[in-house]
Amino acid sequence: MYLAASLEQPLLLEGEAGVGKTEVAKALAAATGSRLIRLQCHEGIDLHHALYDWDYPRQLLHLRAAGSAGVDVEGSLYSERFLLRRPLLDALQASEPVVLLIDEVDRADDEFEAFLLEFLSDFQVSIPELGTIGATRRPVVVVTSNRTRELHDALKRRCLYHWIDYPAPEREAAIVRARLPGVPDDLAARVCAGVARLREEELYKLPGVGETIAWAQALLALDSGELEETLGVVLKVREDLDQVREHGVLEGV
Repeated sequence: MYLAASLEQPLLLEGEAGVGKTEVAKALAAATGSRLIRLQCHEGIDLHHALYDWDYPRQLLHLRAAGSAGVDVEGSLYSERFLLRRPLLDALQASEPVVLLIDEVDRADDEFEAFLLEFLSDFQVSIPELGTIGATRRPVVVVTSNRTRELHDALKRRCLYHWIDYPAPEREAAIVRARLPGVPDDLAARVCAGVARLREEELYKLPGVGETIAWAQALLALDSGELEETLGVVLKVREDLDQVREHGVLEGV
């Protein structure tokens, strides 16, 4: 993160879902007092979701009002007044320090990835009605990917790269204690040991760190130490639940 800020290069974080990639950007924004701007990528995302759009209802009202008054306002319809700033443009024009999180970029298509490549290279965009808009100050950019598909090499070359793996049980227990002050050490250790056992299995959906914290919260709420009774907190697929119970994965934890 220090290098990303110092070299003004985006940081690409990859890893399994739930290892804390998004939390890196949130933690950086909180630690530096920066504003976090998040662009959640999804299938079919385009420039109108990511960059800008026009406020057509307000434009129409303005046009009708001006028409009633006999004023020609056609030239002023496409101005800053009616511009809707989406996350990327918001980050470019921000005057305060910003952490820009481009989350789950692997969900977007190749065309949008190509646009991001250009955006991250120059930190400027062209809006036909307004011209070229450059960054007031460069945001710190964090890009995350769950590797549902491979990203293009050109995008990777623009970024620093870091792989985040699941934490070791001791590290994960420290995270649980940090997020749940007052949690008994033995409970945190048992939950993390149980999660480590689950991650050794071939499951449809391996539990992330968020599920580990939720599991500890559930056990605290129930004042119970029975891990198997609360498996639905950490496993969300029926076949996974059946497999863990049938194989006695959590026995002895």
